[in-house]
Formats: sequence, structure tokens, C-alpha cells
Amino acid sequence: MLRSLAIEYPRAHDVSDALQSNVDKLPKNIAKNLEELSSLISELASIRGPAFYGYEREGIPASEAFKLKYAQEVYGKVEKYLKLISRLLEEKLFL
Repeated sequence: MLRSLAIEYPRAHDVSDALQSNVDKLPKNIAKNLEELSSLISELASIRGPAFYGYEREGIPASEAFKLKYAQEVYGKVEKYLKLISRLLEEKLFL
């Protein structure tokens, strides 16, 4: 989405700062939910490694660190933004 809006973004998983710095370039339906989206992006970026590998030092595998209920809750939040951003990209790509 950032690339389609000509917004330079960090080469990192947490792009929440780039979103917040460019709120004026974001579509209104994304901008009005920016706080929630930024928080979600930051949360997911912070657990990316543990979600794949678990907490190796503590000997906790990912399957024990993250439960289905958490995954379902996060998926519900992500799904909303996936739909919004998909529509935006479709509009930009298929004009």
C-alpha cells in the first residue's frame, strides 16, 4: 500500500512510523483507523520471530507461546485492513 501511495517506507516489518508520518497521504478509511492499524502492525512485527521460532532461550516453542484464540483475534483485526487495502490496490492497479 505504501509503495502504491508513493510513500517511502522502512525496510523493516514495523512500518507504523511511516504510516503515521504520512497520514495526510493515506485514504480516509485507513487514516481514520491509523492508531489501531499502527498498534496492530507494531504488535505483529514484535512477535514475528517468536511466532516462527518460539522463545528459544526459555525453551518455549511457538505452538505453546501462541494459542489459537490469540491467532483468531488477531486475524479478525487484520482481515478488516486486508480488505480495505486490497480495495485500494485494486483501484490503483486496475484504473
